[in-house]
Amino acid sequence: MDRTQGQVDPAEPSSGPARVVTLTAGDFTLTVNPVDGSEIEPLRPGAERARPRKRDAAGRAARDTAARPPVLPGAPASARLTAAREEERERLVRLLSHGRSVRLTGPSGSGRSGLLDAVAADCAGVAPDGVVRLSGYGQQQPGELLHALYAAVYEAPDERPVRPDREELLARVREIGAVVLLDDLEMGGAALDELLRATPECAYLLAATPDTKAPSDASHLEEVFLGGLGRAESVEFLEAGVGRALTEEETAWAGDLRFASEGLPLRFVQAAALLRQRDELNGTRGGDEDEEPGVFEERPRDAAYVPLPTLAEGAAPAELLASRVSESARAVLRIACALGGELPHHAHLPALVGDTHADAAVAELLGCGLLTPVGTRYRLASGVARQLEEVGYGDPAAEEARTAARHYAWWTGHASVTPERIAAEADAVLAALAGADVVAAVLLARTAAPAFAASLHWEAWERVLRSGAEAARKAGEVAEQAYFHHELGVLALCEGRLDRARAELEASIGLKGALADKRGTVAGRRALALVTDREAAGAAAVSPPLRLAPPVGGAVAVAAPVAAPGPLAATVPVAAAGPTVPVALAAPVGPRASEAVTAVVPARRDAPANLAEVFAEPFPMSLKPSPAPALAPPVARPVAGSRKRTVLLAAAGALTVAALGTVVALAVGSGEEETPAGPGPKVSSTTPDVPAAGTDTAGEPGGNDSAGDPAGSGAGSGADAGAVTEAEPGAATPGEGSGAPTPGVSRGPGAKPSGGGTPSRKPPVVPPKTSPVASPPTTSTSPKPSSSPSASVTPTPTPTPTTSASASTVTGTGTGT
Repeated sequence: MDRTQGQVDPAEPSSGPARVVTLTAGDFTLTVNPVDGSEIEPLRPGAERARPRKRDAAGRAARDTAARPPVLPGAPASARLTAAREEERERLVRLLSHGRSVRLTGPSGSGRSGLLDAVAADCAGVAPDGVVRLSGYGQQQPGELLHALYAAVYEAPDERPVRPDREELLARVREIGAVVLLDDLEMGGAALDELLRATPECAYLLAATPDTKAPSDASHLEEVFLGGLGRAESVEFLEAGVGRALTEEETAWAGDLRFASEGLPLRFVQAAALLRQRDELNGTRGGDEDEEPGVFEERPRDAAYVPLPTLAEGAAPAELLASRVSESARAVLRIACALGGELPHHAHLPALVGDTHADAAVAELLGCGLLTPVGTRYRLASGVARQLEEVGYGDPAAEEARTAARHYAWWTGHASVTPERIAAEADAVLAALAGADVVAAVLLARTAAPAFAASLHWEAWERVLRSGAEAARKAGEVAEQAYFHHELGVLALCEGRLDRARAELEASIGLKGALADKRGTVAGRRALALVTDREAAGAAAVSPPLRLAPPVGGAVAVAAPVAAPGPLAATVPVAAAGPTVPVALAAPVGPRASEAVTAVVPARRDAPANLAEVFAEPFPMSLKPSPAPALAPPVARPVAGSRKRTVLLAAAGALTVAALGTVVALAVGSGEEETPAGPGPKVSSTTPDVPAAGTDTAGEPGGNDSAGDPAGSGAGSGADAGAVTEAEPGAATPGEGSGAPTPGVSRGPGAKPSGGGTPSRKPPVVPPKTSPVASPPTTSTSPKPSSSPSASVTPTPTPTPTTSASASTVTGTGTGT
């Protein structure tokens, strides 16, 4: 029968289906399913959680016993403090009794754990919640320590395990008043300050090494440094460990050892073990030096005299001590080296070593000083793993780790093993997972992850999930990889890390979709829907929706027919070369009371009043800088008829400008213009009457003499703006003369063919008559200096003024009807 089965509770079933555990995690109900993956859903409405209650004295005693290392078979080793440690013990108890927190600093092997045990016995009745023992080994964040403190003081009111969210956790631990003994502290600075602020009613005794990060100045911790033993104390301590008085040679050797080891008590525990082994080898224990050894005794008849160890062997005694212990103890040391110094529970050693009495090796190694207690387990003492690996104890590490991983995969998947027992073995399980091959690692992670989740040891849960996902990726196990990503997403959702939860769940859904796993895909999408809901709720609570607010006093809009003009209505010119077009300055409209507005454009007191001022500097209208037109003074409130006429005139002018701009663009693009070679810009018109050669009509408002051409009076109207002649092949290029005939070019109605050209085959288009009411004001056709800077023609070799003059000419044609 395997020795590990001796830990099975008889009341629990030995076989059955996979355990499914339902627990409460914050605002969620989490169902840990080892087969299909965990399922998460919000708490049902009305399902209020009961307030957790604190443990009584009996519950605290049972909890303290569970927090101690396991009791080893055999006689317990007696721990005795020296006179110097007694003084430090009294000082620590006095400070803790007054509610002060103390940081006990000492190197590894200075006896910090033994001193904490003595202080715990004296502070049992100091605080209302008693003494709480915690281990900070491997803990870099205060969150898990706060959860461990909560679990040590509170117990769930019902059978369902409860892991509170951060808000409830901080509210509950603030009410705890206890003496907290935190051994192997590995954090400091801001993280330690967060732990102390969260529990203002607790007095801490923090045991740390000198290389641990120092606390901040705001922590107000008392500093107590734990030094080495003196010469007399070291000799006394060594005699207590050997069980006899030391000889002069041994006393001198102890003095040299104290100088080399700086008086660390661990070195004298190991030195006492060396002297005991020497006495056994020399046969000097119990006064039987002259007796003849028996037949069944392992001591040879003519044994060589074993001298005292050298000073080097006394300073690094792991190799010498390991060579004198039993074979089962050496096998246990190989397993510990393979697991990175972690030692499995002594109940697992018979199965791992293959010896039914291997559980007794832990007490033997602990008496030699090769092991030290860490929380609820044992591990190799400081420096022992390095010394053993140098002499070959770490060579079979891969095989030992693989054996341990397969054993733990069977043990964690057994239905009779409770999640709490698996959580107590978390460090050894994680060490076996790190050293195993990918196949064994995937199997172990798959069976251990649900147990860590059910035991509320979520730091180990996350570590085993990440290791399992990496091993599954290397092994090519897509289904197992999808399971690990799903569990990581559920864990992140429970802890409020929504971005991480979305990434993990989407990866899991994609992998399950590739496997056609409909049930797993549905579970993943349900969890992803919860992530989306939480993100939406968080976004609504953090920031309102974004709306762009118009600048105060600076919004400009083209006037539209309104019932009554506002007080800000004014008349401003749209362009420099055109009629006056009314433009209304729209007053800024404020947001509704239910909408939050983010003002993107800051308010300016000197805000521009029109579009010309806004785009004057970034987009100049001409080569020469021209001053921005000033805002016309506001006019008096017009009557209803004049106001309607003004609106109609503005609409007609805008349509005329747009239509003639299209005509010019099509004419220039089709190549119908003939640009003369003169110094000034020449614009050829498509009107029926063609001016004589050498006549420059660019400076006229209409572009052609409308008096001599009655049919061309409506050339600029908006009615025939769409009647554009079609350019045929063979049109004249801009480089040719204006008098040259252009075969194949269709001209307007009434045009005379020059050079014997054929007339156009298209019938003439008669422009319709326009109403005088809707026509813009007629401008004079007599040549006069224009006030518009864009209408003047400036002789320049660049083509830019030609385009400007053409535009101004067309504009004048449209408005001079």
